[in-house]
Amino acid sequence: MKISEDIKYIGVNDHEVDLFEGQYVVPRGMAYNSYLIKDEKRAVLDTVDANFGDEWLRNIEEANDGADVDYLVVHHMEPDHSANVARFAARYPKAQIVSSAQAFTMMKNFFGDDFVSRRIVVKEGDTLSTGRHNLVFVAAPMVHWPEVMVSYDTTDKILFSADGFGKFGANDVEDPEGWDCEARRYYIGIVGKYGSQTQALLKKAAGLEIKTICPLHGPVLSTPEAIANAVEKYSVWSSYAVESPGVLVAYTSVYGNTKAAAMKFVEMLKARGCPKVAVADLARDDQPEAVEDAFRYGKLVLATTTYNGTVFPWMRHFIDHLTERNYQSRKVGLIENGSWAPLAAREMKKMFAASKNITFCDTVVTVKGALNAESEAQLAALADEILAD
Repeated sequence: MKISEDIKYIGVNDHEVDLFEGQYVVPRGMAYNSYLIKDEKRAVLDTVDANFGDEWLRNIEEANDGADVDYLVVHHMEPDHSANVARFAARYPKAQIVSSAQAFTMMKNFFGDDFVSRRIVVKEGDTLSTGRHNLVFVAAPMVHWPEVMVSYDTTDKILFSADGFGKFGANDVEDPEGWDCEARRYYIGIVGKYGSQTQALLKKAAGLEIKTICPLHGPVLSTPEAIANAVEKYSVWSSYAVESPGVLVAYTSVYGNTKAAAMKFVEMLKARGCPKVAVADLARDDQPEAVEDAFRYGKLVLATTTYNGTVFPWMRHFIDHLTERNYQSRKVGLIENGSWAPLAAREMKKMFAASKNITFCDTVVTVKGALNAESEAQLAALADEILAD
């Protein structure tokens, strides 16, 4: 694929992966992106996952017309992008390797070699010229590893954004939901903890004229509309702002009674005109999807059973995913079930103790076994309270 007159796409598509990073379901596969600058000097930007080394090396040779390569730029050392550094170095022994100081330390850990005789160490503001093209390097620590750099081609106004602006899904499969949905799940799941660092990178990018964004995952963004949308969404996501009005109702249920309460509550929200009600069975539905919805909407209602004097395991797992990603500035309602000693609401509230600006509804619904008139009245009161501004 042609990115610009001198820049080619040489990445690969993975349709074999079952869980990305060992936890994210990727039904449309995954793209590992890499790029080639064909100039007076030739530069390859990033490698790909270890399983696709042969295909990637063939891509380089074909796109580069069999010529030698002068530089390998490594923006990010996560193995889905750096696994073939040593193979590249062996194939192109004259090439210099360009990366951050921390990245070279990681190379030693991964490959037993830090390529000391061939390395060019770059930091914020450093440049690499290939002739007509000039790459300016920008530090992007913790977006989402500490060694990450991005680079900006001043000639074609291209931002090589590392994991920033990435998306789940292979590039040879059309996503009927467009960019936002799987980019959101990707960002919140993988980068979401590092909102302040992402905001810092966005501020740096705001001073650049960007005509194209080339991420390490997902499609190249090459229209003004696509770039503006991605930047706007990243600004919302990284500031933990509410993206859309709505409520996520997330529940766990052992024998169906807590589910019945949750679904009754969903009916009440819809009857009151709630603009969007998302529902997640935390034991059966995709947890990262539920985490995505919790960050997307401004209001969250958790319904679970008391279990061993605390919270049912799948609910605990879900709340841990939220809090470790700096879940904040949301309104939360609680529904608990306990046949003889309902304690789940108290324990769930404790789990958010370190979270910023969480507002808990005064109404706590307590179901003792199964719904009755009293607990249904509590559900109605909670529905009114969660929807109140």
